[in-house]
Amino acid sequence: MVKIGNIELGNFPLLLAPMEDVSDPPFRALCKEHGADMMYTEFISAEGLIRDAKKSVQKLDIYDYERPIGIQIFGDKIESMREAAVIAENADPEIIDINYGCPVKKVACKGAGAGILLDLPKMQTMTSEIVKKVNKPVTVKTRLGWDENSIKIEEVAMRLQDVGVQALTIHGRTRKQMYKGEADWSLIAKVKENPNINIPIFGNGDIDSPQKALSFKNKYGIDGIMIGRAAIGYPWIFNEIKHFMDTGNELDPPSISERVEVAKRHLKFSLEWKGEKLGLFEMRRHYTNYFKRIPDFKAYRTRLVETEEPELLIAVLDEIKSQFSEIALV
Repeated sequence: MVKIGNIELGNFPLLLAPMEDVSDPPFRALCKEHGADMMYTEFISAEGLIRDAKKSVQKLDIYDYERPIGIQIFGDKIESMREAAVIAENADPEIIDINYGCPVKKVACKGAGAGILLDLPKMQTMTSEIVKKVNKPVTVKTRLGWDENSIKIEEVAMRLQDVGVQALTIHGRTRKQMYKGEADWSLIAKVKENPNINIPIFGNGDIDSPQKALSFKNKYGIDGIMIGRAAIGYPWIFNEIKHFMDTGNELDPPSISERVEVAKRHLKFSLEWKGEKLGLFEMRRHYTNYFKRIPDFKAYRTRLVETEEPELLIAVLDEIKSQFSEIALV
């Protein structure tokens, strides 16, 4: 049984990654329904929280059906991160998670996210201060290092464990790689195999099929897997992985009708939670995966991303259901 503090997550938990403008309550609801064991919010700016910025505060919204859930925060100032951790804890998640992995320039080049991997003593001090300040378990998501010449992930893991972090998720790329090339899970495995590491180690990067998930579980010995991009517009991946691990058989992919109905629910919740303009806009990144591999679909994809009225968009989705319902996707 994998546990973070007293939180039981099963024998091999599947986690939903904290993705900006993706891992919001509408999407998390679907991922939970389709098998995610643990989820994290979008990363939240510490500065935004302590200044009561509307966008940051809204990201604290969590619902009982999502539990267990972690709120993830990022920032480069120790005092701000300490204050933000308290604000996040008051929203009553199960876990406080620290982002030491975001590679985006506007975050990392200011010393937050993966940028802190260039200053491990500061990383350790910041983490220690957060652990002392909150009562909830603290976890971290990070990368292998800043670049190929500064990979010290075993040292990072030891430093974090020493100050009280209760689980670590490692994305198998450096900051320099961004999302290019293949994730190196052998270095994640080295952390897991280190006899001095006793906290759960979760792997992240490139898991996009049940077969790969099982292969990586067996090959690298990690405690669980975090799924990111492969879940966008395809929340079914969690149950597909679980079924394959349990039985060795693949689940049939969701039908066109099921995809449309889930996309409609996702859209309606997105509109309710974010408002019409942002709700419509941020749904667009999901449509490609919702309707992947449908032949002759380009015209519909264009309509999905260009339609700006909710009622018309629902009509397009219903038309897709009618037009392609007989197609069996593999």
